[in-house]
Amino acid sequence: MTTNGFAGFYLETRSYAETAAFWARLGFENVFETDHGSGQWAHPSGGPYVFISEQAEGELATHPIIDVADSAQIGTGFDYVRPFTPQHWNVTEAIVRDPDGRNVSLQAPLPAGEAAPDAEAHHAEKYGSH
Repeated sequence: MTTNGFAGFYLETRSYAETAAFWARLGFENVFETDHGSGQWAHPSGGPYVFISEQAEGELATHPIIDVADSAQIGTGFDYVRPFTPQHWNVTEAIVRDPDGRNVSLQAPLPAGEAAPDAEAHHAEKYGSH
């Protein structure tokens, strides 16, 4: 299996506004924001993006996001936390563990004919109606 390298980094925070301001001071620019304390930030010179997600409770997670061209071409021998599963942001994602137990997100385009879960329904279930 080959990948296209790092797509980005997923980063949870207690304060989206403070974390977004931190990355803005480092030169990253807002690409998009959701209405529930998350958003994607990219550097104008390129490189991986940072996806920031505010979490009120629990341990904060951070993991790399690796771009995979085709989920059907993934090799064997990975320790899967979750197999490739369609996500509401229009990709199929697998979570694997590295040798030290850290999570790594593998994201590939949705296979032909496969639909992503409805994003509005997902957000309504997770965050309630706005």
